[in-house]
Amino acid sequence: MTPQPSRREKIEALLRDDPDDVFLRYSLALEMEAAGEWEAGLEILEALARGVPPYVPAFQMAAQHLVARQRIDEARRTLREGIEEARRQGKAHAAGEMSELLMSLGEAGEG
Repeated sequence: MTPQPSRREKIEALLRDDPDDVFLRYSLALEMEAAGEWEAGLEILEALARGVPPYVPAFQMAAQHLVARQRIDEARRTLREGIEEARRQGKAHAAGEMSELLMSLGEAGEG
């Protein structure tokens, strides 16, 4: 019996056919985070955030990756950029979620 491809393998196969698919790239970044390859996943998220147009969900997920690694100042910067971009794109719900995360960071800072 042939083993079924993993979710990540399926995403990677789809990306070979459509390397510019934003959602697939985002999904791969999440799979990489789950596999402990958070730096590579973060690179993908940052690239999506710099895309044209910027992919708004990538800002929040990148910030969450950074918070988990105690890189609070970078997370704040990412969230501020994401909130601005979400508002520019008319995505009030996403802006609100990122604002909540930003407020939850309070005065916490990096060592």
